[in-house]
Amino acid sequence: MYILGAPEFILKKIPPALADTLVEHASLGDSVKPLALVTLSNQVRPQAKETFRYFTEQGVAIKVISGDNPMTAAIAAKAAGIPGAEEYIDVSALGSEEELAKAALKYTVFGRVTPEQKRKILGAIKKSGHTVAMTGDGVNDVLALKDADCSIAMASGSEAAANVSDLVLLDSDFAGMPKIVEEGRRVINNIERSAALFLVKNIFSFLLSVISLISVSLYPLKPTQISLVSAQMIGIPSFFLALEPGK
Repeated sequence: MYILGAPEFILKKIPPALADTLVEHASLGDSVKPLALVTLSNQVRPQAKETFRYFTEQGVAIKVISGDNPMTAAIAAKAAGIPGAEEYIDVSALGSEEELAKAALKYTVFGRVTPEQKRKILGAIKKSGHTVAMTGDGVNDVLALKDADCSIAMASGSEAAANVSDLVLLDSDFAGMPKIVEEGRRVINNIERSAALFLVKNIFSFLLSVISLISVSLYPLKPTQISLVSAQMIGIPSFFLALEPGK
């Protein structure tokens, strides 16, 4: 039987026989002669720093929630250029939900996090008044993805995560998120501009109705004229406003 990693975290209860075996193998390091050293590292994508820099400039607080060792996650976060990556915590050491809620706002990197704790961390951030977007690709992210204001999954991840997410990145590349944000802002801004045009037209029609009632006269515009006014004041301008850039 071979166990690689942190069995004390994976197993709820370690049998005495297995615990003795772990201690026995761990103690062998005092008398063995190292013949080779194999190092493993998380590869950071080239666009990661630029992407996180963009969101930082937009005032977004970035949190890293992982089931890995907190120090390992913090080193990877620092390599990706995430601000505050040196502020990390081992969530398995927290004893109550109150401590978890306080840690959710204080720390940047969270390690040894269970799926249920991911959801609680996200809930604590939302309760503090923040709008939360979460990215995930595994089954262990499903609970938190369902509770996020905007959930984002990777196409290369699990089907369960993709099914509960609001947005799925088909190329599984987070570097496309800035463009998605800009496109969303463009759509919202253009809707607001077009809505302002409709409001102006409605105010214009309302004033004409009031004037007609006060002066006890017929409404000055015919249906065909109203259609012409709508096309000139709303239809054509809205078309060009829809082409406006988001910035």
